[in-house]
Amino acid sequence: KKRQSVFLLNPLHINTIKVAKYKFDVISNTHNFDEIFLLYICGAMIKNKLEIKPFTEWADTKGAPLVIAGPCSAETKDQVLSTAHEIAKIPQVQIFRAGIWKPRTRPNGFEGVGTKGLQWLQEVKKTTRLKTCTEVAKPHHIEEALKHDIDMLWIGARTVVNPFSVQELSEALKGVDIPILIKNPITPDIQLWIGAIERINKAGINKIAVIHRGFHSFEKSPYRNTPMWEIPLELKHNYPEIPIICDPSHISGCKELIKPVSQEALDLNMKGLMIETHNNPNKAFTDAKQQITPTQLQKLLNSLKIRSAISHNKEYKNKLEELRKDIDKLDIEMLCSISKRINLVKEIGKYKNENNTTIFQLERWREITHDRIRYGTSQGLEEDFILDLLKLLHKESIKIQTNILNKKGK
Repeated sequence: KKRQSVFLLNPLHINTIKVAKYKFDVISNTHNFDEIFLLYICGAMIKNKLEIKPFTEWADTKGAPLVIAGPCSAETKDQVLSTAHEIAKIPQVQIFRAGIWKPRTRPNGFEGVGTKGLQWLQEVKKTTRLKTCTEVAKPHHIEEALKHDIDMLWIGARTVVNPFSVQELSEALKGVDIPILIKNPITPDIQLWIGAIERINKAGINKIAVIHRGFHSFEKSPYRNTPMWEIPLELKHNYPEIPIICDPSHISGCKELIKPVSQEALDLNMKGLMIETHNNPNKAFTDAKQQITPTQLQKLLNSLKIRSAISHNKEYKNKLEELRKDIDKLDIEMLCSISKRINLVKEIGKYKNENNTTIFQLERWREITHDRIRYGTSQGLEEDFILDLLKLLHKESIKIQTNILNKKGK
């Protein structure tokens, strides 16, 4: 109350406030409770604050998703212009993309045509209605792209993993007014992604969006890069002002998965799509399997369902609220059940400690997974989901019992 004139609490920070309040409620002997609590909240807000212009102010999509399309690589002038002219006929596409400099995993592969490709993008701007976009990985790339009037730049996944490289790019962007798209790092590390966003934003760039292109995984998957949708959604939860664009081409790795991935991205309220499109994908120098033709792109875009993030239907709102209350109740019951389970785990840990037995019991773990999966699938749950849930509970159980056996637990 003493600081009411200093700041106003934004509703978006309500979860931060709840967590902070819980932490400080346990400090019963703090004389300056109100002041410490206020400083904690202010610090949490400042930490999450980015100076970003609203997406609608710099991406004129008229409420539709932003669609960026073009070849993985600019290969020849004819290929770039031919593809661009076909794409320009598709009304949903606003921006033409093409890689000019291509960082490859191994040397001796096609590494892009270099600066001369920027001249081809300039011609695309002159001869079509499309804006242009390309990837930059070095300050020199930024300098050349700006000289050739490129409208938008993106920072690739291989670059985002290296804070030194991102810092060099941010220094080169100081004083520049251009939209920057930041792809997620190859590895599922949200802090690397956030760090790249913050560095670019601190350089004075306020037209920022991120691109979700999936993450490398050693697990078997139908995708080239596993979507791990929970990571971009967590980013959105912490930074709601950041627009997220999906790159279904790099997630899919093949033509067949591009449509379902695109639809899922839009259903998760992502603001746009970046789809690799080539006039002759079978002869593409890079990533031929995941590129589609302009005709296929038009068919795909026409088939996607664009859903609204909100509804003004009163009956819908009432029903949704009713269902959410049911979920809230079930969540509380679930957490209570997990708490009871944890208490039993502690009892088992103490009993194992008293009888000098090992924590991990292979036969018991096999029994649990087999029994729970059989029951869970009979209730309509997916086997992978059940196994992931069991692994999470088992990991916590192992940690608790390890602490008990090492006399760290209470």
